[in-house]
Amino acid sequence: MALTQQDMDNEIARHREAYEKSVAEGAPRADHPPRDYPPYRSSLLRHPHQPLVVVATARDPEAVELGSPAFGDTDVTELDNDLTRRHRGEPIGERITVTGRVLDRHGRPVRGQLIELWQANAAGRYAHQRDQHPAPLDPNFTGAGRTLTDDDGGYRFTTIKPGAYPWRNHTNAWRPAHLHFSVFGTAFTQRLVTQMYFPNDPLFPYDPILQSVTDDAARQRLVATYDHSLSTPEWSLGYRWDIVLDGPAATWIEDGR
Repeated sequence: MALTQQDMDNEIARHREAYEKSVAEGAPRADHPPRDYPPYRSSLLRHPHQPLVVVATARDPEAVELGSPAFGDTDVTELDNDLTRRHRGEPIGERITVTGRVLDRHGRPVRGQLIELWQANAAGRYAHQRDQHPAPLDPNFTGAGRTLTDDDGGYRFTTIKPGAYPWRNHTNAWRPAHLHFSVFGTAFTQRLVTQMYFPNDPLFPYDPILQSVTDDAARQRLVATYDHSLSTPEWSLGYRWDIVLDGPAATWIEDGR
């Protein structure tokens, strides 16, 4: 029998209460959730229960990268960061600009980093064969882009605001609108994956993935800020979102989920 939203709310509340109790008893605040977080059902299946096994290719970083996925096998071009210009026609939906900086724990810019973005379309549908929920695909939007950070650690994407979509974590489960980001270091094995959300989304309280980030300040750092100065007249609305790689202000990383 599928769990209800009330079941999810109760589980989240129990974990939140246990977390606050441990902090009150002297435990440090945690920016990242446990890897086996019961309200996020698939994390229980993905979380390893045995020590990791070192395979032969793990000793050779170049061998690991030969078999690693990538969104493209060509150089990053000036159009790769504009997801609205990857096809001949205009995509459907609200055009947005998302910009920010990639920073280290001391607030210094991280230059020349490859950033990938992928997302659902305006109807909440991914251009992926495993996404079969009844929402329309957009032939002029495939939802993937990439860019390199500049000398100030800055990045910029133009895209379409994604829609919410259902998932089968529990009864009537819907994911808030979000963008997936990955940031590469100097090798594929340093890849970090996270998500950006949009302000004031009514689905925030009902999403166990976002709620698994128990510390409120860390959770708020996943929400972009609307910045009217970034909005372009008659073209797009602007959002600002920084990615901090380490330290007390670090952005939540998915830990392989």
